[in-house]
Amino acid sequence: MRLLRQIRIVFVTGVVLALGAATHAHAQAAAQTYEPQVGQAGKDVVWVPTPQALVDKMLDLAKVTPQDFLMDLGSGDGRTVITAAKRGLTAQGIEYNPDMVDLATRNAKTAGVSAKATFIKADLFATDFSKAQVITMFLLPSINLKLRPTILNMRPGTRIVSNSFTMEDWQPDQSETITECTSWCTAHLWIVPAKVGGSWQMPQGTLTLNQTFQMLSGTLGTTAITAGRVRGEDVTFTVGSTVYNGKVQGNTISGTATGGAKFSATKR
Repeated sequence: MRLLRQIRIVFVTGVVLALGAATHAHAQAAAQTYEPQVGQAGKDVVWVPTPQALVDKMLDLAKVTPQDFLMDLGSGDGRTVITAAKRGLTAQGIEYNPDMVDLATRNAKTAGVSAKATFIKADLFATDFSKAQVITMFLLPSINLKLRPTILNMRPGTRIVSNSFTMEDWQPDQSETITECTSWCTAHLWIVPAKVGGSWQMPQGTLTLNQTFQMLSGTLGTTAITAGRVRGEDVTFTVGSTVYNGKVQGNTISGTATGGAKFSATKR
């Protein structure tokens, strides 16, 4: 009787283990065959893949280099991160759907770039972007607008590239549309501008800069400036016939004016 009970225990245990293994194998197989559907619902947006040609254009527009760290917000199947990694960048995708994270991770492995292309499941509104030199995204305008304050507080010179959707009144620094494309064909680039608004002291008088995103207006003494703009840390403006090109570093703007004369301005 005891032997029979032991046999039954061994049999039941074997069945349980077999069922567990079968369930695990089924789960693995399901994960391996997961195929996202265009238009499927996500946390903040539906999933629509960026055309590969536009992925390439977005990276070209941002002038990415292997020294850059790129973060893709809403990374989907991973194509932008993987393409960046193939160019030598270290890149990370932020994606809320765990199935998409797994899919992108497999795609990176298949492409042979797992060492440089990684993906994490995270809420993009709770993610720290501060270490990135390049941000890519394909999000709705309302989401872009919600992210805008965080982006504007990033390091000056950070490049932001969006598929099709804008930042409302923060106009892109550059936009390009590809022709070999039927939908979602435009890339927009923003360069996070340094905060230069305020009063600066120059030998010629007080430089007053009024800043709206990357656009500058104001006066030098009593003369209005024109063509004022800030691109990352680079500042340019014109007073009369003199063009000033400088770089802001903390409380100082220094550079050259028309004719090669050097100039500097100190924050008051």
